[in-house]
Amino acid sequence: QVQLMESGGDLVRPGGSLRLSCVASGSSFTDLLIGWYRHIPGKQRELVAQISSSGTTDYDDSAKGRITISRDNAKNTVYLEMKRMKPEDTAIYYCKATVIQGSRAGMYYWGEGTLVTVSS
Repeated sequence: QVQLMESGGDLVRPGGSLRLSCVASGSSFTDLLIGWYRHIPGKQRELVAQISSSGTTDYDDSAKGRITISRDNAKNTVYLEMKRMKPEDTAIYYCKATVIQGSRAGMYYWGEGTLVTVSS
């Protein structure tokens, strides 16, 4: 069982910045592909960005240029840094871990989410 703990959600003004953290436990961190997703009310949960154990990143088009995903394997943590934030970034942000190797390869786990509100 992989446990994920998100933190960093907050109220931020338009144009501001925020950094979210996702700490993983219960598995070798380098066996995990980690993604940040967001759920906007009334819409489906969508991928924002993801990062492999080697640091390869993938971004949704809406995130490119404003959002950066990174990971610190020594701290079992993945970060999502958001800049020039917009009201439409308001959502619950979730961390998802997919096991890419080992006996649990293919299994995935979600965190509980952290709320980000962009408003003046």
